[in-house]
Amino acid sequence: MEAATRLPITQVYVHNGRLSIDQLVVEDETAVRLASERDDAARFVTEAIEIGARILDREVTGANAEFVRAEFEKTARELDASFVERARRVAERLDEKVDEVFGPEHGHVTKALARHFGDESSVAVQHRMKAVLDEVAVRMREDLRKQFSADGDANPLAGFQNAHLAATRQIAGQQADTLRAMSEKLESMKLEISSLRSEKQKLAEIAAVAEKGTAKGRSYEEAVVVAIDAIASAQGDDCEAVGDIRGEGGRKGDVVVAIDACAGPSRGRIVFEAKNSQLSRNKALAELDEAMDTRGADFAIFVVPSEDKLPARTRPLREFNGDKMFVVYDDEEDSRLALEVAYGLARARILMNRGADETVDPAAVRAEVERALGAMDDVRRIKTQLTNASGGIEAARELLDAMAAGVRLHLAEIEQLLRRAGEGPESG
Repeated sequence: MEAATRLPITQVYVHNGRLSIDQLVVEDETAVRLASERDDAARFVTEAIEIGARILDREVTGANAEFVRAEFEKTARELDASFVERARRVAERLDEKVDEVFGPEHGHVTKALARHFGDESSVAVQHRMKAVLDEVAVRMREDLRKQFSADGDANPLAGFQNAHLAATRQIAGQQADTLRAMSEKLESMKLEISSLRSEKQKLAEIAAVAEKGTAKGRSYEEAVVVAIDAIASAQGDDCEAVGDIRGEGGRKGDVVVAIDACAGPSRGRIVFEAKNSQLSRNKALAELDEAMDTRGADFAIFVVPSEDKLPARTRPLREFNGDKMFVVYDDEEDSRLALEVAYGLARARILMNRGADETVDPAAVRAEVERALGAMDDVRRIKTQLTNASGGIEAARELLDAMAAGVRLHLAEIEQLLRRAGEGPESG
């Protein structure tokens, strides 16, 4: 009896949610290769069937969707064509109706507007409104004229008119009072202006006096320059007015004397500060220090026109710090004696302080200086006596001139001592 031959028939069953396949043979090379590479061939077959089933399901679904989309596009095109045709017919019908109602020539609305608002129509609304407004305006003007011309309470402006008249009368009275007050005020202002003019004139006179005082100070400075120049010329010194010339750092100092500058190099410098006003002692000394710094001087002399112009508690011809002195020079008396003494003392002090003049006898010079100062005290005393005495003026003046000559002799002796000291080394 022959063995049963297995037929290549595959039976597939779906039962209770499961898929059964009997006698399944697959000859696909890829499937055979992948199954041979897997350890569990049955598991591979199961996964392959599951994955293939899902892919087939998606392909079927995609095919159905494509079919639906194609059918939808076909239906949409047919619907669009039908809608366009229907819209065209509706638009044509609407155009006919619009032209029938709003046509520019035969439209119902156009005819109605022309009848009610056209300028050619006698029953136009604007013509009828204009006629009504004209009639109302005439009636209103007549009513207003009657109302505002009345004097009773019917006139709304009657109270205002009466109040305006009363206010006008009141304002007129106030203006009259104001004008009277303004007139009185103008009179007082005129008096005040006159007083101010007088005060201004007085201030101008005071300013003129002050200007004269300044001019006087300037003329006194010029007088001091002339006097010092005369004294310097006799000594062979050079005198220069520097009041208007700026020095090192300022304009302090009015006159600068360069000792022996007429015959050669200067052996020292004296600066003079002329003042026609009184300063304090510290202020005067400070100005002399500034003058020496500004003019490069070795000695400074403060010159005033009278003793009451000297700083308080000082006396003339008193030396300060060995390089400063106060002196009184009255240009109206035409006496340069005190100025000559101050000049000579300053000159002697500078030459004595020069190291080259070692042959100068300081004791002799100091003695002559003391004598000159004593003689000047006598001169001041005699001048005081002359001021207070009423008789013997000529005798006192002669005595004064004699004593002044004595002072000049002392100054000349000082000059001789200095000259001999300067000539000593050459003669030896």
